[in-house]
Order: sequence, then structure tokens, then C-alpha cells
Amino acid sequence: MAEESMKDFEKEIDNSLKTSRKAEGDDSGKWERFQSLIETKEQFDVKIIEVVKGGCIAYLENTRAFIPASQLSTSYVQNLDDYQNKHISVCVITADPEKKRLVLSHRVIEQAEKDKEKAEKLASIKVGDVLTGKVETIKDYGAFVELGGVTGLLHVSQISRKRVKTPADVLKEGQEVKVKVIKVGDGKISLSMRALEEPEDGFTKDSTLEETGGFKYEEKTRATTNLGDLLKGIKLN
Repeated sequence: MAEESMKDFEKEIDNSLKTSRKAEGDDSGKWERFQSLIETKEQFDVKIIEVVKGGCIAYLENTRAFIPASQLSTSYVQNLDDYQNKHISVCVITADPEKKRLVLSHRVIEQAEKDKEKAEKLASIKVGDVLTGKVETIKDYGAFVELGGVTGLLHVSQISRKRVKTPADVLKEGQEVKVKVIKVGDGKISLSMRALEEPEDGFTKDSTLEETGGFKYEEKTRATTNLGDLLKGIKLN
């Protein structure tokens, strides 16, 4: 009876093993795909189905995935519950087939978009442009000015033609300022407020930072050592 029972189930067992092997094969191929997605940065729309300690849970192609809180945004996420049932775009950043660990990120996509916008803005700014921005941060050596997507450095020596001991003496965070772009290169922008000030007596408007740091002396009289000129007008007894 036992033999008959085994024979009766042989076909079912065999089919079960085949299905199991096929499932394992399909699973293996799926993880290979996930690993390739790390390089391609392909984006997917997923729904947050659960909020857990340290992050959120979503499903990507029927596979449970974890999104760490630090990967939800480029900004600090104060309340994870705000993401419950929310749809977000993500890309794969970790795929471990042995541990069945799939990690997703929205931050990577957000940062890439910001970097693209910054590069486009930077490319549009030219030396000589006069822009209006807001003082973002003040340091001992100068102030960083936000120019609508990019930030430039206003060095302490470029704040005014008058002597400025520290930037905090004349500037404050959030203050709106008008600046002139004096240098653009290597992803950095150098700014000047001094270049927009009216020149003092004895200095010209066309002075440049590169040559003179903003100052250029202009002679008003011509010096001479001609003996005749020195003795001119002198009467000898």
C-alpha cells in the first residue's frame, strides 16, 4: 500500500521539484537583474506599504525592498509616517541575492536632478554678470551668496573698498545683496560687491581684481628731474 501511495505521488513530487527548480532559477535571474540596475540607475515608481524603524518598505517587481530614512530625500526626514501609502520614484542601490536584501533610494534621483539644475545654472553665469542674491552663510574669510540654485563666494576683500575687519560687521545671513561675477571656474563662482562701488579719488573704474585686487593707481602729475625745470623761476643775485 505504501509503495502504491509513493507511485501515486511520484508524478506530483516530480512536478513539484521541477516547479521548485524553475522558481529558484527565475529568482536567480531576478537578482541578477537587480544587480545590473545598480549600474544603470533605472527609475521605478513604487508605493510605500509600511513604515518601519529606520525606513520604509515597498515592493519592486514583487520583491520586498527597504528604503532607509536617509535615502528618502536629500533633506532630513522628520516624520516617516508622512510617506505611508505615498508613491515615489526610486532606483536600486543594493541587491544581495544571498541575503535576499534589496535596498532602494529616492535620494539618489533627487540629488541627480539637483546636480543637473546646478550645472545648467552654473553654465549660464558669466564673468561680468551683475546678480542679486542672498547671503547664505558667513565665515571669517567671506560670505557665501545663494544665486538661485548655485552659490558663490564673496571674499572679505571684495565686500567693500573700505576696510572690512570681518564679514559679519557689514553682512548678515538672509541679507539681499547685489554682486558682480569676477571669476567662474572649476565649479566655483567668485563675487564682488566692491567692484560695483563708485571709485574713490585717484582710482579708476576699470581696475580688475586679477591685476590689482580692485585698486589701480592713476598718476595725476608727471614727475620730472629736469635741472632747468628745477631752477626755473629762481633769480640769482
